[in-house]
Formats: sequence, C-alpha cells, structure tokens
Amino acid sequence: MRIRSDRVLPIAAALTISVVTAATAFDGHGLPTERSDLTDEDRARVEAVTTPTDDFSKPEAFETMAGGAGTSTKRINRDAFSHFNQNLTFEEEQDFKLGNALFRKLWVSSPSSTQASDGLGPLFNARACQSCHLKDGRGHPPEGDMDATSMFLRLSRPAETDAEREALASYVLSNHPDPTYGGQLQDLAVPGLKAEGRMVIDYVEEPVELGDGTIVNLRRPTYSVADLGYGPLHPDTTLSPRIAPPMIGMGLIEAIHPADIIANADPDDEDGNGVSGRVALARDPATGEIALGRFGWKAQNAAVRQQSAGAFAGDIGISSPDVPNHHGDCTENQAACLAMPVGVQPRLGDTEAPDPVLDLVVFYSENLAVPARRAVDDPMVLDGKLHFYTLGCADCHRPKFVTSRDAANPAHAFQLIWPYSDFLLHDMGEGLADGQQVGRASGNEWRTAPLWGIGLTETVNGHTFFLHDGRARNLTEAILWHGGEAQGARDGFAALEKTEREALIAFLESL
Repeated sequence: MRIRSDRVLPIAAALTISVVTAATAFDGHGLPTERSDLTDEDRARVEAVTTPTDDFSKPEAFETMAGGAGTSTKRINRDAFSHFNQNLTFEEEQDFKLGNALFRKLWVSSPSSTQASDGLGPLFNARACQSCHLKDGRGHPPEGDMDATSMFLRLSRPAETDAEREALASYVLSNHPDPTYGGQLQDLAVPGLKAEGRMVIDYVEEPVELGDGTIVNLRRPTYSVADLGYGPLHPDTTLSPRIAPPMIGMGLIEAIHPADIIANADPDDEDGNGVSGRVALARDPATGEIALGRFGWKAQNAAVRQQSAGAFAGDIGISSPDVPNHHGDCTENQAACLAMPVGVQPRLGDTEAPDPVLDLVVFYSENLAVPARRAVDDPMVLDGKLHFYTLGCADCHRPKFVTSRDAANPAHAFQLIWPYSDFLLHDMGEGLADGQQVGRASGNEWRTAPLWGIGLTETVNGHTFFLHDGRARNLTEAILWHGGEAQGARDGFAALEKTEREALIAFLESL
C-alpha cells in the first residue's frame, strides 16, 4: 500500500509502509486490543515515538505539528479553528467549503418559500450548527450579555423497567430522556409554539487557599428550569449542563486505532497510580455493532457522523437519514409540537437534511485543522511541560498517538498527532458530578477532554470559560475543580509555587 508523501506523518520516513498480516486480538466486546495495521517492526517504532518524553530541555520532534500533516500553520486570529486540514486534495477542499456553508446555514420554520432551509424545530436550541460551535470553537454559559445558545441542559432519568435497563446495557440507548421534554431542554420554538423552558444558573463563590497562601475563588453552580411550557419534569429527571466543545481534529480522533485507546484503560488501577480510566462503548448506527465511544462530554458517540446527526435532531430539530425525526426532540406528550408542519421536501429527499447535506457537514466536521503549537521552545513553557508530566496530568491527558493506516480518509491516516487526551472515562469526583448516567459513564465520570487548541480559546471565542459547563473562568480554576482520579494532580498543582503554576499555565496556553 502506498500513501502520498504529503499525507504521511512526519516520522513516516522511519516507518515502513507495508501490508500487515498480523492477527488481531479482540476483547469481550469484539473490539481490537492489538493494532492490525502495523508490522511488528513498525509497532515498536510507533510505541517509541508515542512514549511520553522524559527530556524537558528542548521541544520534541514535530511537536509543533499538533494535527500531523494536516496541521494549520495559518496566522493565529479568530479564524484559527476554521481552516481545513492542509493535506486535503483540491476536490476535498471543495467539499469542505460546501460543508462549511451548510454548517453556517440558518434554518427556518415550516412552511417556507426557502425550501432548502425549511424544517427548523419545532422546538430547538439554535438555528445553525455555527450558532453553538462559535467560530468552530468552545461554547460558553450565559454570562452578562451573552445568551445561552451555545449551552443547554441535557435531560435524563434512570431506567424504570427491565426493558429500559436492557436498552442501556446493550447500548441501544445511551440514556432515557424525560417523558415530556425529551433528551434536552429546548429554550426556543417556532412561531405559534411555546418553548420548553429556560435554564437558570446560580453560582456560589468558594475560596480555595493554595500552598503558597494564594486565594482562588471557585464558583459552584446549581441548575434549575424556569417557565416550563409543558408541565412538570419527571421527578427523577436530572439536569446536566453542556457547552459546545471545539470542533478541531475530530476526524483525527476518529482515526485513532481502538487498540491504542483500550491499551490505556486501567479500570482496576492495577498500576496503583490512582488513575483508572474505562473504555466508553456505543453502538455504531451505521453497522449496529458495538464500537468505541470517542465523542461527546461522556464519550457516548462512536463517530463524527453519529455526533452530527444527533446534533441536527436535538439542537436544531432537523431530521437526517441517520436520525429521521422530523419533529426533532418532540415527545408524544407534546401534542402541539407534533402537530406543527415539517420541512421534508420529497423532491429533495425523505428528510429535512438529506444526503448530501449530512455527508458534507460530517466531512466539514472531520476536517477542521488543529492549529500549530506555539512557543514550544520557550523556557517557561518547557518548565510548565515538566510540571504537567511530573504531577501526573499526562496520565489522562495522553500527549500523542499515531493514527491508523486504515483510516477512512487518507488525510487522517498514519499521522503523529498531539490531542492530549486518552479518550477514556474517568471519575472526576463529586465536585464535577452531574448524577447522570450516559452510556457506560456514571454520574461522576467524564471523557478526558482533548487539550489541543485550548490556549487559543480567548483568541477564537473571546472568553476563557472551561469544563463541561463553563464554570471555570480560567485554566487555574479548571485545574482546581479536578477531583476523583485527578485529585492527586490537582493537589500537586495547588502545592506549586506561583512561578511554577504560571509555567504550567503557560504550557497549556501553548497547546
């Protein structure tokens, strides 16, 4: 098999491109626990290049190319997350730009004269993908004059019957929605229909004293719903806030070989470092098979397409071939919603966003480039990198992977990438718990968030709100909220001297 030189990861000169005949091992769920795309010789070389460094005197080779050969080296500004992978073909650039236009499209309510944009809602959180993923970056809580468009409340209740418990155990469903309000609270509605309600956030400031006497104020949020439009919530329904995550590097994440993620799982903490990490599982809607969960705050989705189709339905109320719910998240207890017209145009297809609409949006989402690292040789950044490793941050925020040779798109194949995540589920403690099971994730567990691009949040999005609900107003607060398996790393950070903490933050801001 030959791979074009402009697509190959930087270390490819040292890696032999060859057909692999190695047998693949499988775990109890049919997932591969060994890479079938590597020869024994290549496997050793990939292991060597992805082993965490122990030399912090200088940058690592190719460290600036966070997204492999597709890394964006364009000027850093508000569009830093909106460039396409630099190793796409000319024809793929066209598909990316078409997908971009659809990602930004403002959908309108039915019936409409603009039939290609028809089908919004009837209940929804946003009119366009871009409305949540602002500049393809990170959402925010409603602060000051900011609205709640890029944040919503996920609704879920415990299973009540054997059939419902079996649906969760078999990954047919990742959770059970509220019987009236569905899977998320929609605070907007088309004309003539009531919105479901509005999110209310109350913060309490909690001072935390660090080892050198510095006081940091954390804000603890509580969530409720006001102005419910369709009666009460189920008494056991839980509210879990979500801000929209950055879009960069998603195709590369999907191209990581499952065996490399599974290899880092340590559910019983056999190495005794206090960090376990569990594999998230999901059912791939394209095949019906059990697959590795990678996307979403609780890794409940296996593929970018699954994530995209779910967002079309839940966030905008648009049906697609994968989720053909023409009334979006409306439930049988919302008769007025189900009576509203839908935007299906038979001459265009059977859904409101028929292929190639979904195809193009997925392609766009898979190919937003990761920006190049900055200041990798700055002494302060290198010092911060040392602290990042020695405190154990890299135990969960795994620096690098080499993607699979068998990736669906050659642009994603066999790339050395630096996402700084293990893509596993970790217990983050009671402080961050939402009490909501999603797939395999318990109410205390979250997927390790990738850190690539985190230092450009303020440049791209004009804010520095972090974590799943944006409660952290800066990176220091985000670290101090870590608990559970990350308690040791959090306490180590709190014990650092001010200059050492500043160095670690400088390292994060270079990502």
